[in-house]
Amino acid sequence: MAGLLDLLNSDIGKKLIDGASEETGASKDKTASVLSMGLPLLMGAMKKNASTPEGASGLLSALSSGKHDGSILDNIGGLLGGGADKGVLDDGAGILSHVLGGKQSTVENTLSAKSGLDAGSISKILKMAAPVLLGLLGKQKRENNIDNGNDLSSLLGSFLGGQPQENQSLIASLIDQDGDGSVLDDVADMVLGSKKKSGGLGGMLGGLFGK
Repeated sequence: MAGLLDLLNSDIGKKLIDGASEETGASKDKTASVLSMGLPLLMGAMKKNASTPEGASGLLSALSSGKHDGSILDNIGGLLGGGADKGVLDDGAGILSHVLGGKQSTVENTLSAKSGLDAGSISKILKMAAPVLLGLLGKQKRENNIDNGNDLSSLLGSFLGGQPQENQSLIASLIDQDGDGSVLDDVADMVLGSKKKSGGLGGMLGGLFGK
């Protein structure tokens, strides 16, 4: 199955980049850079949330709804072209709130510091990306008859695993590096290169996603 970086090079990914760039006024290159960091982060957070029976059940339920069954992919150009449809942004806001919780502002500020875009633009890009991610997952869930947590975890992992080997190692290290149960703290530390965890991963991320 295609991974997240393959997604950005697909027609769907290009329409997402074009739409988010137009919505925020950011260049396509910067928008793509934000997405190349943000998509694995969101998917990693979903995978972490789905590691509990309750989390898996909640995500499976969301992917079974008409809103996230993959239908968004059939009209992604219409929904994201010329600026995002309000319904997409509202849906994205709800997804981010659920997946990231109280860490949402930390994530947005972290990606802002890394990319040079303001946090408001980061927020819009992530709000546009989140429904597309769920649409992709919903389509795969339907096509592969996924109805349990183990298969769901494998599906989420396959999206992450389609990336370069060095990035796979990065994502695996970030899922819960400090053992506190929060992938988001670890991602923030690695993106910003904290003094506490100043190993090679921060440099690797910089190498993958530009300076």
